[in-house]
Amino acid sequence: MGALLLTVPGGASGVGKVDGNCPGGTVYLTLDTGSMRHAEPIAQILRRHGVKATFFLANEKTPAGGYALDETWTAYWRERVAEGHAFGNHTFDHVYFRGVSADGRFLARPQFGAQADRSVQWDGPALCRELDRVEARFRELTGQSLDRVWRAPGGKAPAEVMAAARACGWAHVYWAPAGFLGDELPSDRFPNDKLLRQSLASIRVGDILMAHLGIWSRVDPYAPTLDPLIAGLKSRGMCFATLREHPEYRR
Repeated sequence: MGALLLTVPGGASGVGKVDGNCPGGTVYLTLDTGSMRHAEPIAQILRRHGVKATFFLANEKTPAGGYALDETWTAYWRERVAEGHAFGNHTFDHVYFRGVSADGRFLARPQFGAQADRSVQWDGPALCRELDRVEARFRELTGQSLDRVWRAPGGKAPAEVMAAARACGWAHVYWAPAGFLGDELPSDRFPNDKLLRQSLASIRVGDILMAHLGIWSRVDPYAPTLDPLIAGLKSRGMCFATLREHPEYRR
């Protein structure tokens, strides 16, 4: 992989190749774990279109009462590895970063795990250990390492957190403004057809796109909308690639 890069909001566009095989340029679909409620239908959509995505993994709670990185998901992740997708880090316990204390420690709040919904303070090595937990678990499940990219839950963290993660080998990946596909938004005000029209009108070459494998709060699931979205972008001559092929994250 190339040099590690700290991406910032609005900085993820304009780097997709344009050539005879891909006249509309390349875009990069990324999928955070979320609830995993629609993980299998999304995998089917990707297979049907021959699209490779980059999955960002956290051990998030699932509707069955388990977690996204428990043994029940072993076959799912192994199948995605066999299909050639890429895999990034979303922190093991889906940890939100709220700020930095006066003595330079990171103010963190894990959503899951032993410290769920508690405020904790970490230094750089503690952050690296949290990221390494995902790497170790993915190896246990699949025998493969993660790609050395990560995404902070919520897509943001203080600069000090980004620098500490970069120091232990993890490059942060944001998404393009147009790449926010909107699956976290309330479906009564942002129905799927509206989100689809907006995405097809605004996504441009090089954009990093972001959605989830399931969102607890959305009443009308977004996942089926990935089908016409991918078809619509392909009809414009666009191609899909993983972040392994992205110029700033290429291995």
